[in-house]
Amino acid sequence: MASSATKDAAPHGGKTFFGHPRGMATLFMTEMWERFSWYGMRALLVLYLYTAVTDGGLGIDEATAVAIYGVYNAVVYMAAMPGGWVADRLWGARKAVLVGGIVIAAGHFTLAIPHPAVFFVGLGLIAVGTGLLKPNISAMVGHLYAGQSSARRDAGFTLFYMAINIGALAAPLVVGYLGENVDWHLGFAVAGVGMTLAVVQYVLGSRHLGDAGNRPADPASPAERRTALRRVLLWTGVAAAALLLDVALGTFDMEHLVNVLAVLGVLVPVGYFTMMFRSPQLTAEERPKVVAFMWFFVTAVLFWMIYDQSGSLLNIFAKEKTDRGIGGWEFPASWLQSVNPAYVIILAPLFAALWVRLAQRRREPSTPVKFGLAMLLIGGSFGLMGLAGAAAAASDTGQVTVLWLLGVYLVQTVGEMCLSPVGLSLSTKLAPKQFVSQIMGLWFLAVATGNALNGWATRLNAPLGDAAYYSMWAVVAVAAGLAFLTGARRMRGLMGDVN
Repeated sequence: MASSATKDAAPHGGKTFFGHPRGMATLFMTEMWERFSWYGMRALLVLYLYTAVTDGGLGIDEATAVAIYGVYNAVVYMAAMPGGWVADRLWGARKAVLVGGIVIAAGHFTLAIPHPAVFFVGLGLIAVGTGLLKPNISAMVGHLYAGQSSARRDAGFTLFYMAINIGALAAPLVVGYLGENVDWHLGFAVAGVGMTLAVVQYVLGSRHLGDAGNRPADPASPAERRTALRRVLLWTGVAAAALLLDVALGTFDMEHLVNVLAVLGVLVPVGYFTMMFRSPQLTAEERPKVVAFMWFFVTAVLFWMIYDQSGSLLNIFAKEKTDRGIGGWEFPASWLQSVNPAYVIILAPLFAALWVRLAQRRREPSTPVKFGLAMLLIGGSFGLMGLAGAAAAASDTGQVTVLWLLGVYLVQTVGEMCLSPVGLSLSTKLAPKQFVSQIMGLWFLAVATGNALNGWATRLNAPLGDAAYYSMWAVVAVAAGLAFLTGARRMRGLMGDVN
């Protein structure tokens, strides 16, 4: 999609970006390049972790590599909550996005340094930077549409969503090829170049953003700043001391970090829900809606736990058990990470039109039904993976045609269309006014919790084998989907006037 502005008149005068505020071009391109860097690194991460040292990788065993991938994704999504606080209380969204972009770029270039310890420092920088950038650039998109209609705002976010998927589509094709076929660290460096372009685009185009994100929405007082700093230093010190003690005793194992982060991924949402239910601000009318949201949250955790294995176990399946040959040439396994965003770009407009058409005919499925369908579909995708695993085991070559993964990703994407945008909208509708930010944060935290649990769940793959492992999760997901469909009427009762 081009980034140049059109000549049509903007609502408040001046140029527009495909009929949207000119500042959208800045945020669109920034997000596109940021997602290019993220998905490029993501396509290589688990492959690099478990590839033998003699082949340029870190030589970590496959199960641990997959677990690291899962909890790392969880950390990145959990970082969005403190990142939002920094913008709201300290810096403002504009500065948070700029600092976050610079830190992400530094992280990617750090990954380009061929040293194991330095590599994990780079991952930490990317997590911190993404936590600052990701929630706040979305907030700035919303600011551009202040005072405009809901439909126009929705159209703006749709355009922004396209930026995400364009970056996600292109990244594995470029970064994945260079990483797998030339040098791993060159691939990481190119991802850093993408993030650098995002920062440059952001700085050059910031004049079109008006006052969006210039100031914190609720500036923290000096006392609140000191309290926050003390808490950060305290918990950072506790974590560092525990890590140093583990190392000093000679008992350190990567598994310890995986377990801690997995537990944290569960405790954080439990703590948030407990806080809301105990709050005297939660009225009797609002409580059932929060209960309903809790069930949607738990279901979304299971969905994302299964869905996000596409970048770990399914990526390894593509590398080792998929015939990727085309006329004597074998394309990189990481290229299959571009399939999902390609499907999203094609299917998202079709599903948006479908829901509108069904609503006009009063036949649109309720949100619980959509969630139930999403779980049936994600379960079906792993049912296909179970068959693919059995086919690979029975094959003389130990490989199957790439059509298996193309089919799996198609079914998963259709499931995503039934859950992801629907859940985002649902969160805004069910959230009590005093808990809107927390509910939105919890929705994104479902992705973090799902990935955190992957640190444990994916370890079952090795002892069970592909066919049994994928079939097991298929049964669990289908059972969850059927339960949601069966209880749809009761869920709608909890939701009150929300459909």
